[in-house]
Amino acid sequence: KNLHDKMAEQVPPTRMALQVYKAKKTGAKKGYDLLKKKADALKARFRDFAKEIYKTKGSMSESCSTAFFSLTAAQYAAGEFKTKVLEGNFTASVRITGQTDNIAGVKIPVFRQFDTGHEPLDNIGLAKGGRKINECREKFSTLLTILIKLASLQTSFITMDEALKVTNRRVNALENVTIPRIEKTLAYITSELDELEREDFTRLKKVKDQNSKRATAQRQAMLDQQYSSPQTDIMAQYDGTDEDVLM
Repeated sequence: KNLHDKMAEQVPPTRMALQVYKAKKTGAKKGYDLLKKKADALKARFRDFAKEIYKTKGSMSESCSTAFFSLTAAQYAAGEFKTKVLEGNFTASVRITGQTDNIAGVKIPVFRQFDTGHEPLDNIGLAKGGRKINECREKFSTLLTILIKLASLQTSFITMDEALKVTNRRVNALENVTIPRIEKTLAYITSELDELEREDFTRLKKVKDQNSKRATAQRQAMLDQQYSSPQTDIMAQYDGTDEDVLM
């Protein structure tokens, strides 16, 4: 079956269907405009995340090398203190909370760091190397902050990427499938209604011509009958009391 037959089976060419599909086209275009704006906003935020991740990874590389170098220096100055750390209290002094940020209708996970108030082990390094151990602790605290920021950025980046893909698919579907299909349906309904109007006009014109010919033939037959009969008084059909008629 061709496209015309398929549309004839799916859509009745009526005025009501025309109004319905016009409303659908208006709604589809509004949805397309909104999704296009959303996609543009997500793209801009997506690029910002990529730049921030690149910048954070650069600082993480430097901070990581500095932290582990300070660990080596602390171990050289204070000796091996790993056993003392493992024997101590394991209550975390830093915890992570998860929150959500809304960007153009997309919920983005955000990780934030907060201190529990628990003091770290202070008895390590009392004999020797205390200053180096404190420096090592500060370096790793800085590295931890960068890692938490990077984890938040990476998670937000992946979530934003998925949302951007979904939004782009919807935009492309509206632009290349839904709206053209509605426009084709509208064109089909309009052409069918125009054809029906032309058929109605032709039919009415033929009916009018036939009625006109019939009326003319009836008048001519009446006149022929009146003139052909000698007993027929032609003036009898007029009102004799009418002052406009001369008898």
